Amino acid sequence: MWLISSSVGRKLIMAITGACLVLFVTFHALMNGVAIFSPEGYNAVCAFLGANWYALLASAGLGALFIIHILYALWLTVQNRKARGNDRYCVVSKPPQVEWASQNMLVLGIVVVAFLVLHMIQFWAKMQLAEILGNHEPDPQNGMYFINIAFSQWFTPVVYIIGFVALWFHMTHGFWSMFQSAGWDNDTWLPRLKCISSWWTSIVVFLFIAEAVVFTVNAHNGNYDNCPVVNPGAAPCEAVICEGAGCTDGPCNGHCANAGEIVEVFN
Repeated sequence: MWLISSSVGRKLIMAITGACLVLFVTFHALMNGVAIFSPEGYNAVCAFLGANWYALLASAGLGALFIIHILYALWLTVQNRKARGNDRYCVVSKPPQVEWASQNMLVLGIVVVAFLVLHMIQFWAKMQLAEILGNHEPDPQNGMYFINIAFSQWFTPVVYIIGFVALWFHMTHGFWSMFQSAGWDNDTWLPRLKCISSWWTSIVVFLFIAEAVVFTVNAHNGNYDNCPVVNPGAAPCEAVICEGAGCTDGPCNGHCANAGEIVEVFN
């Protein structure tokens, strides 16, 4: 079959699977942004993307895309090394940054996969897989709870940021390269695609890093511990009337209140 036997066909499959993964990464960055502004909204998204038939189908499809992308990357690397022979050992001048990414796509991909394994252990295994297996304690649809647990650990932001940097290099080159493999390699469009890939990837990775920083700060400051949406064991808040001027000590508000003002405190 042409897609398998031809190097051009294999590159085309790499381009198609890579395009799907770029769209997924973009969606994932936007979905994580919901957690910053609305924990309830994020949990609603997690519930929608739980162990339903469409979620299971999407997960299976995404897993297949990753496997195909990785296998074809290894295949192309082996074929390229065979074609180059001993020439790959020749000393060359230091290439520009994007060319460095081009020459190290396999290494960058391995770093991204290693990060992905940790991410799946911390989230997918405890959420969708747990729901499939019927383990409902803790609630597998409470994504905010697992964010709090994961980012309470010191190594999580370190590993994630390293993974995001590798993802930036990998996507910056791979984004425009997939269009080149599809035939968009003329002098007019290639510079435009490189510019678009740089901006697109930078925005997505910036969102990921910003989200990781916010999650880490909130988790280590205990901001999630007293939120019933995140921590089911937290006491609920109830409205009470302040009997005298002063400051409330409850973690819900913790602000100065005037006599007769309705404030929220923990039971």
